[in-house]
Parts: sequence; C-alpha cells; structure tokens
Amino acid sequence: MEAKNIDLSSLKIDRKENSNSGNTKKTIIYLVTVVVLLIGFYFLIPKFFTSTQEVSQVTVTLVSPSQVTALLNASGYVVAQRKAAVASKGTGRLVFLGVVEGEAVKANQIIARLEDSDIKALLAQANANLKFAEADLNVAENNFKREQALFKAGATTKQSLEIAEANYLRVLAGIGVAKAQVTSAEVALENTLIRAPFDGTVLTKNADVGEIVAPLAASVSARGAVVTMADMTSLQVEVDVSESNIQRIKVGQDCEIRLDAFPQVRYPGYVDKIVPTADRAKATVMVKIGFKNYDSKVLPEMSAKVAFLGEAIDESKLNEKPMLVVPTSAVFNQNNNSFLFTIINDKVKRVEITIGRVSGDYTEIISGVDDGTKVVDNAPQTLKDGDKVSIKE
Repeated sequence: MEAKNIDLSSLKIDRKENSNSGNTKKTIIYLVTVVVLLIGFYFLIPKFFTSTQEVSQVTVTLVSPSQVTALLNASGYVVAQRKAAVASKGTGRLVFLGVVEGEAVKANQIIARLEDSDIKALLAQANANLKFAEADLNVAENNFKREQALFKAGATTKQSLEIAEANYLRVLAGIGVAKAQVTSAEVALENTLIRAPFDGTVLTKNADVGEIVAPLAASVSARGAVVTMADMTSLQVEVDVSESNIQRIKVGQDCEIRLDAFPQVRYPGYVDKIVPTADRAKATVMVKIGFKNYDSKVLPEMSAKVAFLGEAIDESKLNEKPMLVVPTSAVFNQNNNSFLFTIINDKVKRVEITIGRVSGDYTEIISGVDDGTKVVDNAPQTLKDGDKVSIKE
C-alpha cells in the first residue's frame, strides 16, 4: 500500500540542459563553416575575377649589325662538297696504314697497302711465261722465213709453208696472252695500294692494320672503307628553306654565317646554289651557302646559322660587337621613356629600357634587359604590370 503513494515526478528527465548544449554545438559548427567559406572565397574570388590576356611572345637577342637587315634566317650544317670513303678494289689483309685523323694528303698519295706476296708471285710467273713465249718466237719466225724462201725457190710444198706460218702466228698469240697476264698481275698489284683520290684531309680511320679489307665489305668481318677524307676547300653550309620563303632568295645573294660552336665569329658567304627540287615531307628546298673566306675553325658537320641579307655585306663590320635587339613592335613609350613587358612565370612586368639605333624592324637595347629575355610583342593597351598572360601558339 505504501508503494502506491510514492511520488514519481522526481524521476522525470530535465531536457532543458541538454537542449541548450545541443544548440551551442550547432552554433559553433555554423560559425566554423561560415569562416571556412569566407576564407575560401577570399582566395578563390580573385582567380575568378582576374582575366588572363593572350599575348604574342618574342625574345631579346644578340645580333650583328648586318643581321638586323636580314631578310631570312635559317639553320643547317657545314658539309664538304668533295668527300670520299676510300676503299680498296681488291681483297686482302691490311699491312700498312700511313695516315691518321686530321692529316693532309695529296692526290695519288699511297695511304694504305694490302698484303701482296701472292700477287707478286703471279706477276713473276706471268713475266716468266712471257719470256718463254718470246723465246719460241725466234724459232718460229726463222722457220717461217726459211719456208717462204724455199717455197719461192720451189724447194718445199705449200703445206709446209702453211704449217710454219700457223706455228709463227700461234707463238705471236701466245706472246699476246702472256703480256695480258703480266698486265693483269700488274693491275692486281696496283690494287693492293690504296691511294688518295684528291687533295684533302683524313676525317676518320675506318680500318686498322691486320684487318681484312674487301670491296663493298663483302664479308661480315671485312672492312669496306679504309679512311674517310674530305676536301676542306669545298666546305659549304647546307640549309633547308621553307617553300613559302624561297622566293626571297636568289643565287649570288650575300649571307652571314655563324657557327654554333663559335657564336661570336661571323663569316661572309653567298648563295651558291638553290637545289632544284623540294622535300615533299618537310616542304623545304635545300640551299647551299658558299664561304667567301673562312679559317681552320670551320669543320665538316658543324651546325651553323645563316642570315640571308637584303644588301651587300660589309666585311669590315663583321668584327663589330653584336648588339642587343628586340622587335620594334615590342617597345612602347610613356612620358618620353621606353618600356617592355617582360614575361616571368605567366605574368608580365613592365621594365624601363634604354634604346639605341632603330634599324628596320629592330630596335637596339642598351640597358634594361638581357639576352634571351622573353617579352610581349604588340602589347595591348589594356595590359598592366602584374597581369597574368597566356602565350599565343
């Protein structure tokens, strides 16, 4: 009966405290979310509202005074127009090699020799056969003359005369064969000597003493060429010129040649030949550039750059110090000062420069930027310092 009178209201859960705690957590989460969103917008909004301008890019370069007036520039290689892989006409073991790389040789100079003991033996045998045949000649000739005299005197028959004549002719033919054998052996002996075909310089040595040398390298273990040589007075630069620009070039046109190995040295040249055919795959035409003069620095297979000039070259200016230039279209003026927009990490920076001579489409830069600097060409008026840019393809 007493249990029925217990007050159960004291067992109720007080939810007001839990409700207040949950509201506090929700408020904190909401505030954190708002802060994160604000931070994100702070960093992302400038990217959405900052426009990227597309610009053309050119490079500040060092050029000679004559290159400023160049109509066209092309790259190519120095090539010897007279070059030969000197080989043997015979097959044999190489027993003598008398030249090394870089050595100058004269035409018909013996530069190598094959083993020739067997050829000399054949030549000796051929000479012996010739002497044997010549010895028979005296007997056959005297017998034939004797038979002729007897036949005229009626002391012998016509048959005997014919036999004597046939024997005499046979001996003469034998002598001809013996002489041909001697000549053949002499030619074979000469073929063991490898001679220089023209005055030139040895570029590479392709075989060593003791190796087998054969025409066309008939065997896997045989060598074809003994040495490779070139006429160093026949050096020219061969360049490929686009079909669309070939009309700007003519035979005899002055050029300036610069080797990649010696960029500070410039050589006067001229267009010697425009090869009358085009490369279908590359859509180019080969042009051969001759040197007006050059020195020992110029070697075959060196890479070179050629500037096709619009006027006669002044050789006295070849040694002038190169000048730093940029296309005039990249320079803009403000308040009587000259500026460029340089490109660094896809952003532009306005740089003040000091300019010198203006020649053709190029302007000389005295100070402000260095060789190789990338700058904006034909900068749009809306471009500002620090703007982000993309390069036109």
